[in-house]
Amino acid sequence: MEVGYTSEHIFAANDYLYPYSPQLTVGVSGLSASQTLTHHYGDWTVTALWEDGPVSMEATLGHGLPYAFFKITGGNAVVTAAQTPSIWFNQNEVLGITISGKHYGIFAPSGSSWSGASTFQSSLNGKDYLSVALLPDTDPATLELFRSHAYAFVTNSTIDWQYNESTAVLTNTYSYETVLKDSGSTNVNETLTALYRHQWLNTSDPLLNYTYKSPRGIMKLYEGNSFATDLRFSGILPALPDQGNYNRAVLLNYIQNVAGETLPVGPSYENGKAMARFTHLVHIADQLGAMTERDHFLNEIKNRLEDWFTAGGAQEYSYNQNWDVLTGYPSGYGADNQINDHHFHASYAIMSAATVAQYDSAWAAQDNWGGMVNLLIKDADNWERNDTQFPFLRTFDAYAGHSWAAGHGDFAEGNNQESSSESMNFASAVVLWGEATHQPEIRDLGIFLHT
Repeated sequence: MEVGYTSEHIFAANDYLYPYSPQLTVGVSGLSASQTLTHHYGDWTVTALWEDGPVSMEATLGHGLPYAFFKITGGNAVVTAAQTPSIWFNQNEVLGITISGKHYGIFAPSGSSWSGASTFQSSLNGKDYLSVALLPDTDPATLELFRSHAYAFVTNSTIDWQYNESTAVLTNTYSYETVLKDSGSTNVNETLTALYRHQWLNTSDPLLNYTYKSPRGIMKLYEGNSFATDLRFSGILPALPDQGNYNRAVLLNYIQNVAGETLPVGPSYENGKAMARFTHLVHIADQLGAMTERDHFLNEIKNRLEDWFTAGGAQEYSYNQNWDVLTGYPSGYGADNQINDHHFHASYAIMSAATVAQYDSAWAAQDNWGGMVNLLIKDADNWERNDTQFPFLRTFDAYAGHSWAAGHGDFAEGNNQESSSESMNFASAVVLWGEATHQPEIRDLGIFLHT
């Protein structure tokens, strides 16, 4: 597995980039795996697996972790430098090297040793683990800090959120589970993790005086298995208020003209945007007192949603058990065959349903059409860990603090969130649906996604 750190940005055409550049490759002697498998994952950590008969390697990594944790079988640990390294520490099980100005600590079990000048090998003293850490500097105190935490192997990561209505504060708690692999007297069963700017600006937990550069700004180091952030939720309006500074007759004429239209049948995304247009018109018509027109828009939205929520016909949602996914057909933009953009597509339907719920609570009941709306939310961002019908927070990256659009993420530059506005539309829709239907758990999910 390659390990790299890019500390300087470049400009390429219209892009601002931190291009990937590896400094190390970690492997096992004799390992030649044909594929990389997912062995385990947490909310923002993953364990990858490479297998080649009796030779194998696992690597655990995640957002914020300056470490990669390895388990190997069937051969010696092999760490290869991309360029000739500067070896500034090599004592027993600990190796400190610098490659292209990037500093690394490599930590084997007690009693181990490392040999080599550019390709380093160790039998790991008969054990099966090692860790590699990106170091902020080469100071001996820094190396010792990272060494003392290097054997606290991360085994899981979890996010928990709690919303306080009285203070409008959302508290997010980020937690790691660790196992201490080497029980030396100075070893600590807690990890080190680097916080993104949106985290360290909003935490009261004490931070260490170490930083990293990233495309998201400076990351600050924290010592411990759990930290929390407090974020203020500013609220969401279902519609802009009527300020009255317009020509009501002209606006009413516009509304009446549109009220002659009906919502067409179409693919999930395009049909969703058409419903969104009528959703906004519902609120405007209501403020104008144009109840006939308002109810026309509401009925058109209901009819279209009910068609989507009913199996068969020209439009429907279909559940795929192989991928635990709910997809609207006709589909588009790879939503069906790549699981792309599900939160984008669903945002319009959920927002439309939330608007209907404000005027017709019976329609939105869980034993009526509301149950399908909850499923749409769960498909994109399931809030219940024990519900195996959908994965937990499919689109939302809890540590990065935003969603990802591509279902596969198979790009050299990583995944994308090419429509942050539609992602926020999803979060807003979830808040409004949860509030309108008196489901605080769903409302709080939306606040978590939004804030």
